[in-house]
Amino acid sequence: METNTFATPKQLSNYIIKQRKSDMTKAEIIAEISSKTGIEKVDVQETVEAFFKVVKTSMVGGENVYVRGFGSFVVKKRAKKTARNISKNTAIIIPEHFVPSFKPAKTFVEKVRSGNKTTKAAK
Repeated sequence: METNTFATPKQLSNYIIKQRKSDMTKAEIIAEISSKTGIEKVDVQETVEAFFKVVKTSMVGGENVYVRGFGSFVVKKRAKKTARNISKNTAIIIPEHFVPSFKPAKTFVEKVRSGNKTTKAAK
């Protein structure tokens, strides 16, 4: 939206909502934490990277990570199954394996649901 001196307040609020609806990147998360806490971006980046490293190494080791009020990073076991290779018309056996998964906390889910209602109503 170009700067327009004739924009109504509703047009401006819709523009602001559209701007905030985009997905956040890790860099944007770091910048926002830095601006809200006053901690330098470099220190915030090291902390965020350390958090992700701890979660990854724990899950690689088969441990689940629980963050109260946010959610759980869990390792799920996928059972052995038979699949089909359509191009060769052959059966493939996929062995059992583990995949990372995230399960949000109930309070987190409730906040997202109630937050989306207010955003949709503003449109």
